[in-house]
Amino acid sequence: MHLLVVEDERELCETIVRSLRRLAYSVDYCHDGEAALELLDVEHYDLVVLDLNLPLKDGMTVLRTLRQRDQETRVLILSARSEVEDKVEGLDAGANDYLAKPFHLAELEARIRSLTLRRFAQQSVQLSCGELCFDTRARSASVNGQPLTLTRKETGILEYLLVHQGRPVSQEELIEHVWDNSVDNFSNSIRVHISSLRKKLRAELGYDPIHNRIGEGYLMEGEEA
Repeated sequence: MHLLVVEDERELCETIVRSLRRLAYSVDYCHDGEAALELLDVEHYDLVVLDLNLPLKDGMTVLRTLRQRDQETRVLILSARSEVEDKVEGLDAGANDYLAKPFHLAELEARIRSLTLRRFAQQSVQLSCGELCFDTRARSASVNGQPLTLTRKETGILEYLLVHQGRPVSQEELIEHVWDNSVDNFSNSIRVHISSLRKKLRAELGYDPIHNRIGEGYLMEGEEA
């Protein structure tokens, strides 16, 4: 999942970004409202973690500007403003959730997990395909209960393909949702990570659940398919 963190308290921002990247999310970040709008103009994000008290343009301006053209991207507000009126204003402006400062990272992670999976009507924290399971809370994969050792990028790819299993996912879509904005769109990076992931899955499952449909993308299917 591709996330944007907009927070002007640099130490807090670094802590949040480090925590989310440790969980294999792809994370971009910035420290003011103008930079946030510039990123939102050129990148597609699954979720934006947005502080309200930002320099140059405040968080409410960023939110309202985003909602004028984008109703789908999830927005989680972070703010020291904890009054009910502030929460109501943020939610009415189009935010999907509101977390008051100070907060525990574990709660932030849980809310992000809930928001990013909500659109897929996922009732469990477990994503599965045959004997392959992915725990969205622990950010870990297993086959028949045995842990599968994956890199952060392999973890992100696997989660995205499992969420969208049954339909092809293009290389461009993976770039948007699994890589941050430093990736070279013309690099061989995606193919290398996909190849490594498929090799690991094949070794544990005895078959390759990821199929390459020429001209369409990568498709995650169980053995019976």
